[in-house]
Amino acid sequence: MAFIKISEQSSLYNDLEKKSVHDILTEINQEDHKVADAVQRAIPQIEQLVKGIVERMRRGGRIFYMGAGTSGRLGVLDASEIPPTFGMDPGWIIGIIAGGDIALRNAVENAEDDTAQGWKDLLEYGVNDRDTVIGIAASGTTPYVIGALRDAREHGCLTAAITSNPDAPVSQAAEIAIEMIVGPEYVTGSSRMKSGTGQKLICNMISTCVMIQMGRVKGNKMVNMQLTNAKLVDRGTRMLVDELGLEYNDAKRLLLLHGSVKKAIDAYHKK
Repeated sequence: MAFIKISEQSSLYNDLEKKSVHDILTEINQEDHKVADAVQRAIPQIEQLVKGIVERMRRGGRIFYMGAGTSGRLGVLDASEIPPTFGMDPGWIIGIIAGGDIALRNAVENAEDDTAQGWKDLLEYGVNDRDTVIGIAASGTTPYVIGALRDAREHGCLTAAITSNPDAPVSQAAEIAIEMIVGPEYVTGSSRMKSGTGQKLICNMISTCVMIQMGRVKGNKMVNMQLTNAKLVDRGTRMLVDELGLEYNDAKRLLLLHGSVKKAIDAYHKK
């Protein structure tokens, strides 16, 4: 079967510049409704990936997100939110974007076209066979991502691909293919839209499920979150009030003394 880029096909809508603001917003929203269903169809593959990650992470493995452009930025975004949300060291989940950190804000010419650079970037982190490499590429053809996945797989890493096209080259390069088929974009080829939304949903699912499985959540609470502002200190204090039955000020003192909700609860029960 010939590879077809569904994500690059012409939009189902035309003459966008002639439409009213209301019609544009309504039509974009109609298209966005398709994303959650597309992600749902990929849950079996996402589940397989999460189970593999957890098994490796319990042996010291890490997650690497690899991507270019929007896909790379979304991987970096998800990785950057893990330390404050779950109290994990930033070295556990790492986002790498083609062209380096400057590419987070600016397009870096030809950065995604080098098939060897992705593996070189991974080697800077001492990647090993306990690690998981997740390539994100809406088109499914990004050379930077494909090359990284092929080399990572050859060196024993668990590999997965997130793409918006079936039977894509990036899927063939990975052990686990997460194909989220959302159809043509509202603005033809603009994968920052439905494809990007779906990528964000899947990254959220992967990292959140892994963190829960790794014991970073209690009940439904972020008991390991970093106390980086007054809002989070208040949230943590209220968790302790609910969990331990303390007065608010006593709970706050306990929280600030130990630095996290989990550590505060553990210390309280050791009394």
